[in-house]
Formats: sequence, structure tokens, C-alpha cells
Amino acid sequence: MATLLSALLALALMLAFYRYATTSLTSEVMAAGGRVASEVERHEAFATPLAEHSDRNLQVVDPRGLVVASTAQLQGKPVMAPFGPDSKNIAHSVVCGGVFPSRGCQIVVAQSAHTRAGNWIIYSSSPKIPPYVDPWLATMVAGVAVLLAAAMTLLGYRIANAALKPVTAIRAELDKINETCPERRVPYPPVQDEVHDLADSVNRTLARLQAAMEQQRAFTSDASHELRSPIAAIRAEIEDALLAPEETSVPTVGNTVLSSVGRLEAIVDDLLTIARQDRGRLVEHEPVDLPELVTEVCGRRPHPSKRFEYELERGVVVIGDRARLSHLLANLIDNAERHATSTITFRVRHVTSPKRDAQRFPNGIAVLEVIDDGTGIDPGKRELVFHRFARLDTARDRGAGGTGLGLPIARQIAEAHGGTLQIEDYPQGTRFVLRLPSASRR
Repeated sequence: MATLLSALLALALMLAFYRYATTSLTSEVMAAGGRVASEVERHEAFATPLAEHSDRNLQVVDPRGLVVASTAQLQGKPVMAPFGPDSKNIAHSVVCGGVFPSRGCQIVVAQSAHTRAGNWIIYSSSPKIPPYVDPWLATMVAGVAVLLAAAMTLLGYRIANAALKPVTAIRAELDKINETCPERRVPYPPVQDEVHDLADSVNRTLARLQAAMEQQRAFTSDASHELRSPIAAIRAEIEDALLAPEETSVPTVGNTVLSSVGRLEAIVDDLLTIARQDRGRLVEHEPVDLPELVTEVCGRRPHPSKRFEYELERGVVVIGDRARLSHLLANLIDNAERHATSTITFRVRHVTSPKRDAQRFPNGIAVLEVIDDGTGIDPGKRELVFHRFARLDTARDRGAGGTGLGLPIARQIAEAHGGTLQIEDYPQGTRFVLRLPSASRR
């Protein structure tokens, strides 16, 4: 690229020199002929020699069209050019071959000289300047172009090397980062430029990856711990039965083991659901009548331990996956049944979107509330219940029978539908509020 730019610059300079030299030469040739034309007009005569420069050629043509005088090189030769002066009494052009020695090209100027005897024509010429103008000039321009190309190449290399040095440092640091040291970060260059922004983006990405790795490790550890408890209970029950078979019976061992197996099954099912949610399974898009879904899911529960109360606004429809929304609602009901004292209340209504949420909920908000009359949750710990395997130091613990995954799964489903799930204030008990984008209402 530097060589090309230098060559173009050299070519532009040579063209400029060529045009300047050609213009200057044409002016000089015109002046030489003009001097003779002035003498003819004043005296109908001319001084000799006609040309003051050895490279100049002049011819004087009388009104009859005869060459009456010329420089030595054109003695006895016809008119040097086939054209005459134009309406402005002057014309010039390049003439090649003909009367000129070596059949070269010359710049020819034709001028009129007006006398009482008629119009005379004075022709003056000089050899045309070659494109390279002068060998010394062409050599000098070419040499400067070569030096400029070398300087640009060297400077470009140094600039590129200096600019890429921080990138090399970033790459070297990235090569050292692996799962054993995810806390490492790439260095920032001293200058606030695009490479600095690249390093910042890389470090933010590494921070997110580290957080994801730590979350995965914590999840694996929590899952292992949750699975180990029922497995240990099964093992202990079977070992006790083997050590003292006369003190137990098959139904007793079977009932105890089945309870632990049921807990294992619930944990595994929730883990599979979490895995499918993390994999980003596509959400179905079908109209779902929310009040109808509430009554349907509640009606499927064989022996509810608490009383259900309903405040359902009819005609509240959302677009989503009916099976996954059913799963969400079932998890909320499971949680409410474990912690309610006697009553669980379901409320469904449609509300107009506030201005700040108009883009997210263009057709309004479908709101589902599940309220239990239990002991409630401290406001500072409301978000904690949505963490996987989270346990509170209240009655909401392992003894209550939950896997610690129901509420995280419910929130994942809500967010996959473009909605939110959170715990909000209520005078007594716990109030879960689900907000989903409402379908357009007719």
C-alpha cells in the first residue's frame, strides 16, 4: 500500500511538472513568434536571425502563402503546420513529423501579422517536452518516492506493532486462563482507545463466565447434597433391617424407603426441568385463559390440604405454553400448601400497563396472585427463595417437603414468557405475584 501511494504521488508530481513545463514552453514559443509578428506589422520586415534559441524554429509566410523566411533547420521546406491562426489571431498545437528533423513532435504556434498588403502568418515551434520532463528530475522524484515508501512502511510497521502490543498481551493472558484460574483478567492498555474497550469487554465476559462457573459448581454441590440425604436415609433403613430383621417388617421398610424414593424422584424431576429450562427450550405460543387454567390446575389436586378461595376476573388471556404455565402454577400451589395455615387465595385480573412498561406489555398485564395465610417471609429474604436449593431459617425448610427448586423453576418459566414472578407485601402470609403480557382484548 505504501509503495502504491508513493507511486501515485510521484506520478502526480511528474504530471504537474509536465503540465507546468509544457505551459511555460508554449508561452516562450508564442513570445518568440510574437516578436517577429510585431516587427512585420510595424515595418513589413523582420530582423535576422529569426530565433534567439537554437531549439526554436520560425517561419514567416506572406499573404500569398509563400514561406519568405525561416530558421536554418527549415530552409527550403514548406509550411510547418497545416493550420493557421483562429479568430483570435493565434493558435497552437502539437505537430509530429512532417518538416521537422528526425520526424519528432514539436509544439507549433501560429500568429497573424496584419499589414496593408494583407495578413502574414508567423509560425514558431520548439521540441515537445517528454513526459519525464528531464532525466534528472525524473530520477529525483523516483528516488524520493522510494524513500517515502520505505519510510511509510517502516512507520506503519512501528505503529501497527505498537498498536497490537496490547492485543498480544491480551491474547497471551487469555491463553493462560482456564477452569483452574477463572478469576484472572486481561490487562488494560494505558491509552483509552478501542483496544481498551476490547479489554473491558473481554474482562466483563470473563466475569460473567466466572459467575456462571461458580453458579454451576454451587448447583452441582447443592444437588449432590440434596440427593445424598434421601440416599443416606434409604441406606440406613436397609442396614437397620438387615442387622435386626426380627425388629422390623417388609411393609415398614418399604414405606420408609418409598418416602425417600419419592423425594429422590421429585429432586431428579426438578433437576431435569431445570436442565431443559437452561437449554432454552422454545415456548409454545397459544392462547391460554388464565382463570380457566387456575381452576383446572387446582381441580387436578386429589386431596388439597388447604381451602382454596378464588377471585377471578373472566376473559384474562395470555399467549404462552399451557403445559409450562400449568407447571408454574402447580409449583406455586405446592409451596403455598406447605406453608399456609388454612387458606390459599387465587386472584386473576387484567391491568393497564404503566408508561414505563408499555413496550414490554403493549396489551396490558395479566396478573395472577397466589396468597397463603402462613407466617410469611422477611422482606430481606424474599429474593433468596428463588435461588436454587435455597433454605430459610424458618418453617420453610427441608422438613416441609420441598426440593428447593420449585420456585426457581416457576420464575424461569415466567421470564421465558416475558413476565415476572416476585413476592410482594401482604398484611398476613405470603403473596406471590405473577405478571404476564396480556393477549390483545377484543
